[in-house]
Amino acid sequence: MSNASSNAPAKGFIRLQEVLKRIPVGRSTIWLWVQQGKFPAPVKLSDRVTAWPVAAIEQWEAEKLTAANDK
Repeated sequence: MSNASSNAPAKGFIRLQEVLKRIPVGRSTIWLWVQQGKFPAPVKLSDRVTAWPVAAIEQWEAEKLTAANDK
């Protein structure tokens, strides 16, 4: 699923700020969902850099959209 308002790359990684532009919830909600297994886990790229694979975020978005359409 592509978000036209986002400048996220088509593949690769995005940081939390870009995730929050795509998923309109608070940062604490994202981290809670990660802990609960409801959202893709980020990848630790270095000691100070954590990011999400774009493909994982797009898959999560597609699953949510499919679930909403099935109701």
